Amino acid sequence: MLGATQNDRPSMEGKEGTGTADAESVDWAELTHECLIGILARLTFEHRWTGPMFVCKPWLNACQDPSLNSVFDLETLFDSPTESSRWWTPEFERRINSMFRSVISWSNGNLTEILTRHCSDLSLNLAAQSCPNLQVLSIKSSPHVTDASIALIAYHCRNLKQLDISYCYEISHESLVLIGRNCPNLTVLKRNLMNWLDPSQHVGIVPDDYLNSCPQDGDTEAAAIGKFMPQLEHLEIRFLKLSAKGLASICEGCLKLEYLDLSGCANLTSRDIINATSNLRDLKEVKKPNFYIPRSVFHTERYGHWRLYDERFQTDVFRI
Repeated sequence: MLGATQNDRPSMEGKEGTGTADAESVDWAELTHECLIGILARLTFEHRWTGPMFVCKPWLNACQDPSLNSVFDLETLFDSPTESSRWWTPEFERRINSMFRSVISWSNGNLTEILTRHCSDLSLNLAAQSCPNLQVLSIKSSPHVTDASIALIAYHCRNLKQLDISYCYEISHESLVLIGRNCPNLTVLKRNLMNWLDPSQHVGIVPDDYLNSCPQDGDTEAAAIGKFMPQLEHLEIRFLKLSAKGLASICEGCLKLEYLDLSGCANLTSRDIINATSNLRDLKEVKKPNFYIPRSVFHTERYGHWRLYDERFQTDVFRI
């Protein structure tokens, strides 16, 4: 088993003339660097960090080889149906940043994919300056990532193809503009917000002040996406607070869209979606708002009683 110490290994008695090596004479620390790389390359990032890295110094050196650090992927660690309040603590963020900065250093500039959560500007600034070949960046639920570090990503990582800034409330439309202007190969954008219609699933886990800071300028963000990201093929904007005007801006500018997720966009009706997406010839799938929208969500002074009644019954739930 990888990571076993000499005392943990069972004794195997070699037989004369068979060429069978005595297991007690095997020193795993003396494996060549190339051999170790071949072994460790078969392990996941998580497995390397929880075992082989702590066996001995040669194994640690092998784990730090740039060829094993072109991808920083912690998503499997967050693969849980429920969040943990511990993830939103300063201590947890410091640990993520520490791992992140270590991998950036070991990658020797070859880091191409970053998939993590709860990092901050501290580590993302370093990534922007050290990883010019970055193509995939996913930093969901990172409350201390701001426009400042995303600006550095836009200026230094121009090969970016996929960006996930879901639940990052300190990132504004200004970052979307900069990314769109400087990263012409961007085809995937995920800008999902937490469920503000029913935040009960987040209460007690996500800090209340962060829940209450949910971005309100959905149309402004939509305008930035539509104007500066014409190559988008996959767009997720769940629970974004945009209107029919904002959706129209996206659909007029992003004509290559194949996938569009509008789940939770409570201010949109089926009619709005049909009208806006009618010119998207490559569109294969649209996820529409599919829930009951209470009267309190709408501004009755804007819509009026009869228009409110009419549009409520155009959601998928009430389609006649």
